[in-house]
Amino acid sequence: MGSCWSDGSGRGGGMVGVGGNTSSSAAAAAYASPNDAVDYYLKSRGFNGLFSQIELSFSASNLRDMDVTSKSDAMVVVYTTGRDGTLAESFRSEVVLNSLNPKWIKKFNIRYQFEVVQTLLFRIYDIDTQFQNSKEEMLKLDEQQFLGEATCTLSEVITKPNRTIALELTRKEGTQPQNHGKLIVHAEESLASKTTTEIVFRCLNLESMDHFSKSDPFLVISKIVEHGSPIPVSKTEVLKNDANPVWKPVSLSVQQVGSKDTPLVIECLDFNGNGNHNLIGKVQKSLADLEKLHLSGQGINLFLPTGVGHKHEDKALKSQLFVDKFTETVQHTFLEYLASGFELNFMVAIDFTASNGNPRLPDSLHYIDPTGRLNAYQRAIVEVGEVLQFYDTDKRFPAWGFGARPIDIPVSHCFNLNGSSTYCEVDGIQGIMNAYNGALFNVSFAGPTLFGPVINAAATIASESLAQNAKRYYVLLIITDGVITDLQETKDALVSASDLPLSILIVGVGGADYKEMEVLDGDKGERLESSSGRVASRDIVQFVALRDMQYGEVSVVEALLAELPSQFLTYMRNRNITPTSITTSAS
Repeated sequence: MGSCWSDGSGRGGGMVGVGGNTSSSAAAAAYASPNDAVDYYLKSRGFNGLFSQIELSFSASNLRDMDVTSKSDAMVVVYTTGRDGTLAESFRSEVVLNSLNPKWIKKFNIRYQFEVVQTLLFRIYDIDTQFQNSKEEMLKLDEQQFLGEATCTLSEVITKPNRTIALELTRKEGTQPQNHGKLIVHAEESLASKTTTEIVFRCLNLESMDHFSKSDPFLVISKIVEHGSPIPVSKTEVLKNDANPVWKPVSLSVQQVGSKDTPLVIECLDFNGNGNHNLIGKVQKSLADLEKLHLSGQGINLFLPTGVGHKHEDKALKSQLFVDKFTETVQHTFLEYLASGFELNFMVAIDFTASNGNPRLPDSLHYIDPTGRLNAYQRAIVEVGEVLQFYDTDKRFPAWGFGARPIDIPVSHCFNLNGSSTYCEVDGIQGIMNAYNGALFNVSFAGPTLFGPVINAAATIASESLAQNAKRYYVLLIITDGVITDLQETKDALVSASDLPLSILIVGVGGADYKEMEVLDGDKGERLESSSGRVASRDIVQFVALRDMQYGEVSVVEALLAELPSQFLTYMRNRNITPTSITTSAS
């Protein structure tokens, strides 16, 4: 895909996070994040979020015959893998009698999450005749005959052109695993996943939170998750000095919020430039409730929580929320684009500036621990790469370094991580890790921290792909410990790149002050503007500081990747690109 070398002049824009809903637990940061769903250009285009409901169906071929007088009576059991690697049984099919090529009727419903590697384990059992009149959930699996197992990720299934994958069933007999037929898994996306609602909210008689003027209100819509804090999924624009605001339409997909009955918290806040927004009031309603509210034409009173603990009470306010519009449309989804052959191509750029410390010393952010424990750079590469690799068929990833002096050349802000002077690609995630480890001891750390050259390198590749009408969308991961030194050049680079099939993920490691990155990550809910006055056509960047996610319920990779499907869809819809059908046999 080409190479990139800096001229060492220090020219070129820096690059930082901009825009998007954050998954950080910090309330101020969550409220401050803009959402493309509320911007005018998406009003008529829809917005799909993070989740899709998937229905998996199963069939098998050439199962092992375990019965003497008849063929096997097979049942599929599906296990999901938790974050800690533990298996949890999630589904049992019915028993198909007397067949070595069964087709099961029962379907397994699972929510697809783009930003998570969802590993599935399938086991097939031959159900003993004496148990065949028992309910499937009552069967003791250790009393049945094990026919074989297979594993894959949900991403592997849904990225197949026809969403069908054939898995070899194995079981260990002696020291060697033996093949025992195939399990065929097919995925279908539910209609609910394709349904998008467009809502116009209005408030009446908002209480003033300012001393000398009316409030500057905006809404934040969050979904309630089990055992966790509400997660923001959308946000309106800020309306200045307005006690009776009517906001631009907000687009929410059913998949984005979970279901039409998922509880949503709608908070009305008074905007403050320092990020400490004041809560005016809030309500809790589902999409189904909001639809009823629209049909009734009536408003609902906001409330304000008072007290804490057991003394918690809700104070009803005179301020009211109305739903002036509620419509539903069916949109092309992220998975439909994948099924038609679109790919996500992973790129990475790594900060080798001197502020990272000597990599030979344990206090360095680049220190390679002999025990095998990953440093922050390695963690980001592996965790983000493990998710994105399934969406890139050739798994050849451009990899660059910046802020250092490679052998025999001046300080470079974009050099090929593999040491080549002609090409920048490496093979797979392990190829990135190997190139990174090699570069650590073959470059001299320098500075300053400039992101422009690596953005331009990624943008060049994306531009060439666009010119060829290739079905590719690029994702550049930049990992850095530094503070940018060229803010306006950074904005210029991002505004220019916003027209390309490109998203940029930033991970900040170490203890640097990332205020500028947070500002460029949309602190005031405004689009980036270049030095020439041009406004970014869309939001393409997400920034996460590693230290902010260390003890949270959301992982770094989830926070980084949560917005990527919507950024992808925004690009496709802005350019009126629709998915096309491709029919391919299972492989």
